[in-house]
Amino acid sequence: MLDFRMETFLTVCQFMNFTRASEKLNITQPAVSQHIRFLEKHYNTKLFRYEGKKLKLTGAGEILRNASLTMMHDELSMQSEMQKTEEAEEICFGATRTVGDVLMGKILGKYVGRYPDARIRMIVGNTQELLRNLDEGRIDFALVEGFFQKSEYDHQKYSDEEYIAVCGSCAPALENSRYLEDLFRERLLLRESGSGTREVLERCLDAQNLSIHDFDRIMEVGSLQTIKELTKAGCGITFLYETAVREELREGTLKKIPLKDFHLSHEFNFIWRKGSIYADRYREIFRRFLA
Repeated sequence: MLDFRMETFLTVCQFMNFTRASEKLNITQPAVSQHIRFLEKHYNTKLFRYEGKKLKLTGAGEILRNASLTMMHDELSMQSEMQKTEEAEEICFGATRTVGDVLMGKILGKYVGRYPDARIRMIVGNTQELLRNLDEGRIDFALVEGFFQKSEYDHQKYSDEEYIAVCGSCAPALENSRYLEDLFRERLLLRESGSGTREVLERCLDAQNLSIHDFDRIMEVGSLQTIKELTKAGCGITFLYETAVREELREGTLKKIPLKDFHLSHEFNFIWRKGSIYADRYREIFRRFLA
């Protein structure tokens, strides 16, 4: 069981504000300060520092935060495991929307075929939502297409996926576009902030001193399927993983836009909290997913 002072520390890390942490924990602000001083004395190092009026973690504080999140995650997993009354294996994990919508049906179908008694719960969300769920112990591991801090999460690569620009078959002129800037006059259909699919595009554009705001019009849509339908209808162009539109490309309802200055692939990764005592179990589940 995590020490109550560690709970205080993690709450301060969450808000980076002693007053808000005290309100969340329903204790006084002096009590919060006392808990942090105790930990700093115990570890013989400063955990927080001020930059102007902003509270920041020190390097030691970051190490403690990462370790504490992993311990909290493992404790919740252990508590759940201890309370089980059934022999069947239980798996609770997350998948980003592209992974969940496109890949997990086949993966889980094979898994259930081999392990019919397994109890499975899959949460679908964007990358940032799943990382928060991992940190807070709501899920054991996740399959993500977005970016994550490799210093905080252990990972195994599931696949490399091509990331492409696509348009509807009703927009044949766009198939002759040669460069990213040729697309700026079009409406850009993209996922919400926090989505791995969107972050890949934003980082790629930034590397070329470009931005999503260079497009004349932007439509933000939280549904992968809706983005595909809007693109088919000629309402704009989008950037997606090729695996997510393979069927539409084969049917001809969507077309790849061949750009000379846009060639990108990105990893889909299986991740869990770094240093977890359940790492071997997660690796075994990953091996079964691939089998």
